Amino acid sequence: MTTTIALAGKGGVGKTTVAAMIIKYLVKNYQNPVLAIDADPSSNLNMVLGMDLEWTVGDIREEMLEQVKASLTSSGAAMGALPGGVTKRDYLDYQIRTAIIEGNNVDLIAMGRSEGPGCYCAVNHNLRSVIDTISKNYRFVVIDNEAGMEHLSRRTTRDVDHLIVISDPTPRGIIAAARIAGFRNELDIQIKNAYIIINRYTGGLAKELEFQIEKIGIPLLGYIKSDKTLAEFDMNGKALIDLNDDNPVYLSVAAMMSKISL
Repeated sequence: MTTTIALAGKGGVGKTTVAAMIIKYLVKNYQNPVLAIDADPSSNLNMVLGMDLEWTVGDIREEMLEQVKASLTSSGAAMGALPGGVTKRDYLDYQIRTAIIEGNNVDLIAMGRSEGPGCYCAVNHNLRSVIDTISKNYRFVVIDNEAGMEHLSRRTTRDVDHLIVISDPTPRGIIAAARIAGFRNELDIQIKNAYIIINRYTGGLAKELEFQIEKIGIPLLGYIKSDKTLAEFDMNGKALIDLNDDNPVYLSVAAMMSKISL
């Protein structure tokens, strides 16, 4: 059975950092393969995982659409096939499997750039189908989502077992987290559990901030304090997944993940 974990939060709160620590925890404690999906168009999850990124799903989608446009006059394109009789579904399946970046017990799919002008409904349907089929081969799927959650249901038709909303300890961060938490009920996918994590925690929260966290209506999973070593890794472009197991950021995330039924 596959367990899907998705991260969300406003830009700059550290979603990708937390995603890397969650993946590190899963690899270390379960010895099962993890599929990481970078659903943020900026595509930098590969950097914190120490992986080279050359090809994204967005690139594959655009290349396929160019082929379709070039052959619109053929009956094959009209019937959902590409030149040579290859179906769009088979083309996407082959290309995405080829584009998977393989690591040490963690593989990565980067969604890449957002859709351009035009209708992408049929393509996105096939993309979801392919990615969901691939996901079934993994014990865990971790989705590093873009700033909001508007596109999460475009990326997968899978239910999300655990949604983790990341915020910093600021009023704007908490307000954004509350909006994201509320929006989860409007998606076309089911989210079974939701939590909030406060990143870059510096000490006692003001009463008003604590009250705002309580109002979000999802459990507070814990706090992550800023860490000098992690900041140095980030500054020097080092893979965060290579942080020592006794790093305080990793230990904080590991303690939180141990509270979740995986």
